[in-house]
Amino acid sequence: MKFSTAIFSLFLLLFFAASIKPQDKDKKEEKKDRHTFTMIYDVDATSVKNQAKTGTCWDFATQSFLESELLRMGKGHYDLSEMFNVRYTYPLKAEAYVRHHGLYQFGPGGQAHDVLKVFDTYGAVPNSVYSGLEPGDSLYDNTELDAVLKSVLETIVKRNRISNHYKDVVNAICDIYLGKVPQKFEYNGKEYTPKTFAASLGINTKDYVEITSFTDHPFYKKFILQVPDNWDNGEYYNVPLDDLIKIMHNALSTGYSIAWDGAVGKQNFYRKRDYAVVPVDGDTSTTGPEKEKVVTQEMRQKAYDDYATTDDHLMHITGMAKDQAGTIFYYTKNSWGTKDKRYGGYWYMSEPFVRLRTIAILVHKDAIPKDIREKLGL
Repeated sequence: MKFSTAIFSLFLLLFFAASIKPQDKDKKEEKKDRHTFTMIYDVDATSVKNQAKTGTCWDFATQSFLESELLRMGKGHYDLSEMFNVRYTYPLKAEAYVRHHGLYQFGPGGQAHDVLKVFDTYGAVPNSVYSGLEPGDSLYDNTELDAVLKSVLETIVKRNRISNHYKDVVNAICDIYLGKVPQKFEYNGKEYTPKTFAASLGINTKDYVEITSFTDHPFYKKFILQVPDNWDNGEYYNVPLDDLIKIMHNALSTGYSIAWDGAVGKQNFYRKRDYAVVPVDGDTSTTGPEKEKVVTQEMRQKAYDDYATTDDHLMHITGMAKDQAGTIFYYTKNSWGTKDKRYGGYWYMSEPFVRLRTIAILVHKDAIPKDIREKLGL
């Protein structure tokens, strides 16, 4: 009896082992990286943040960019308040919306220059001084704030005249949801106002330029970029696509990072794998790097014209890498937290993807190669 039981137990063990091994192998294959990345350039950056339920990637990306600039300048580590920018940007958007009789973009979205505008006009504060979080909350959720503001503004527009009190109402709503901005605060043993704190950082916003690449406007000239979230009609320098890539490579190779604006919502951005590529049509490979398309200026323009490339997300490029096939990837800090993220909250975007899906970049003017800078008159 004991012998029979032992044989039966061994049979069950072998049976379950045989059935489990293929499943385990499949799971390992799912988790296995198709790309092995080797870093080429890696610019200093602060920790990954989480924008959570807000449409403020423009803010998180550009604030992270400025924090890297402070590191590059030898100013040390700073955690600057993102919601400070949101607090001061909403009333500006509200003014534009009502002045255009509601026929204008209003929402949480924005562009990199919005952060620079707030910096110049209102200053800056550390996140420890103004987090914009409700007491007891650890993650942002501006869903109700966005809805309330939009409802109030729509009501004002429908009345066909601007209320004498609408600005007070907008400011009150922002204060209720985000908190009042302190007029004075203490940081590292010194007293500041938002303006004096910004001045202490030593950032000159005039040193930063936004650059794009589209054929419907002349190259080496500035134009108002025609995307929905450019609500403030910011002007961008227009360069050929190859020059855009040269600027990015030169920036990273000389210690400058890049605030990146582009499309991640429709194609080629693999959210479960934390990388972005542009595979050739019909690619059915499942292991190793994908074979990617050669992206031309014409392909890029068509994707923009077809609304396939849109301004749906901003991130912060802090490095460059190569995979085992030799393809260049941009090491990109996102603002979606770190939980369940393969690369700690960073993404790898291939050069073909960047060529196709970039809307614009923000860089320090000194990061631009001299010959291109001269063509731009910088």
